[in-house]
Amino acid sequence: MSSIKKVLIIKVLVSLACVAIGIVSFFLIANKLGSVDFHEDTIIALDKSRSKVMELAAAAVASSSAITLLPGDVGTPIAQELADMSKYFLIVLCAIYLEKFLLTVTGFIAFKYIIPVACLLFIVFISSNEKIFAKIATKLFLFALVISFTIPISVNIARMIESNYASSIQSTLDSAKENTQTVTESAKEENKSGNALEKIVNNITGNINELLKKFENTLSSFIEAIAVLIVTSCLIPIGVLFFFLWLVKLIFSIDISNFKFIRRE
Repeated sequence: MSSIKKVLIIKVLVSLACVAIGIVSFFLIANKLGSVDFHEDTIIALDKSRSKVMELAAAAVASSSAITLLPGDVGTPIAQELADMSKYFLIVLCAIYLEKFLLTVTGFIAFKYIIPVACLLFIVFISSNEKIFAKIATKLFLFALVISFTIPISVNIARMIESNYASSIQSTLDSAKENTQTVTESAKEENKSGNALEKIVNNITGNINELLKKFENTLSSFIEAIAVLIVTSCLIPIGVLFFFLWLVKLIFSIDISNFKFIRRE
């Protein structure tokens, strides 16, 4: 068999393989990755993160309101700091909802449209032997993989980090709820009889400075929790995306000048 026939057979086989990949991607993989059931574990993890963020936000607002019940303005700065945290919780919450939305959409678009187009361009490259089509096809293929797996990978990394700080975050919630309950119950008793300051101080078996110290520790714990949530929900997905883009750039820095089926004399 002549070399020309061998090259022709290889071209036909590779073209058929591209057609098969495009068909499987369009009709099977795209619908699978676009399904909520396929990403069930990842969605459950995102829902847990969302619930934790909303619980922390509610606890911060409740703590801020409770501090305002203290006599005078001694707790106003702490109350203001706790109230201002709502914007950070909102940012994290938006990031979680965005990840949940993109989780199914990106995979569906990548395998429904981008990869079939990449296969078509590779077939054009095989027919014309123009390297520009192979380069574009490869970039599209790698881009499709990047956008499809960035969120699932980042969520798994975030789950590992959150598991290390789960007890700390739960402790923050418990402390905030306990301090809030102490102040609100004292305020209720004060409505019935007695001096507000006296009731509050007696109920927590300490003095007003001790109470403020507890809220200061709660504020510090909230700051730590926000830092963890921002890292896991915002920075890690961005970091994973940039890592993949760097990896793609590294791949394309490799010399592929000999990547063609027929060398031109």
